Amino acid sequence: MTAIVNPSKQIPQTTWHRLNPVWEANVQDVEQGVPHERLSPAWQVFLLGDGSPTRHLRLLTGHPTEVDVIDMSSIGDDLDQAPQIVEKIPGPRTRRQVWLKNGGQRLAYAASWWELSHVDEYLQNRSLPIWASLATRRTELYRDVQGLYCGYSEALSKTFNHPGPFWGRHYLFWHHGQPLTLIYEVFSPQLQQYLGKS
Repeated sequence: MTAIVNPSKQIPQTTWHRLNPVWEANVQDVEQGVPHERLSPAWQVFLLGDGSPTRHLRLLTGHPTEVDVIDMSSIGDDLDQAPQIVEKIPGPRTRRQVWLKNGGQRLAYAASWWELSHVDEYLQNRSLPIWASLATRRTELYRDVQGLYCGYSEALSKTFNHPGPFWGRHYLFWHHGQPLTLIYEVFSPQLQQYLGKS
């Protein structure tokens, strides 16, 4: 998954926090589920289910999910070293990065890629979680989990105050048969206090 760099295009200064995986599952593996010795059933429901992670975090912790938007960058037609399926999101694109917090704790990191012409339509209040923004519009969506990862990230180790490894995934949101956004999420091992060991 290498980014195609066009020297005539401006490359964004801010990068995103991609895991360096030691293990990963493709879409076929995701559909079948992961052996329980690799990933516990509770973590599989959390990571591979089609529910909203921001809602799940709220239900698990008992605290509202807050969003800290750390980046909104126009990346043009650059593939941004995102999962290859980002090509399904028409360019030019915007990349959004957030921390998801519950009870003051950063429990997840998310990067998402949007068609530039749609980002204002679907994220009118950018401080809201994506799920909340889309729910207020009664937007019908299909969450299509495409990949699952277990790996490391130096930046996320500092933020989560944990050496890792971390579990992450990427998925497409589909709306009216068209891909709306690609989302890449990584979760803090602090979630083990709610979900048990992964």
